[in-house]
Amino acid sequence: MITYHNQDIKFIFSGKRIINRWIRQVVDIESNNTFFVGDIAFIFCSDKYILEINTKYLNHKHYTDVITFNNNEGNVLNADVFIGVETVKVNSELFNTTFLNELNRVIIHSILHLLGYNDFLKSDKSIMKAKEDFYLDLLKAKYDI
Repeated sequence: MITYHNQDIKFIFSGKRIINRWIRQVVDIESNNTFFVGDIAFIFCSDKYILEINTKYLNHKHYTDVITFNNNEGNVLNADVFIGVETVKVNSELFNTTFLNELNRVIIHSILHLLGYNDFLKSDKSIMKAKEDFYLDLLKAKYDI
């Protein structure tokens, strides 16, 4: 089950059913139906909160837009995904895109991590970005978002 929560902010996330279908479609395409969506919790939070998570669990002392804690069990995708809403907003302005597009980008970015993609190396980042763009285009074309 895919769920959406607020941690320390008030944030309204609409279109959950569409995003849930999109996520399942991406998982099916990427894994050729060998992975399945289990329990994925998206937690929308402040930059202060995500910084605390980043420092405490990853020993990174900087803000970020998304942190994905992979709890996969075999071929079932399970995760807690923390999304720093304020950083997503800043990044949407920085990259000259809409807030919703940038939010969907970090959502699918987290799913790609769960499927085994990384973004440590420059070449990995290029692959990840191309996948994000492809699936954002799919979302727009199929679901008109």
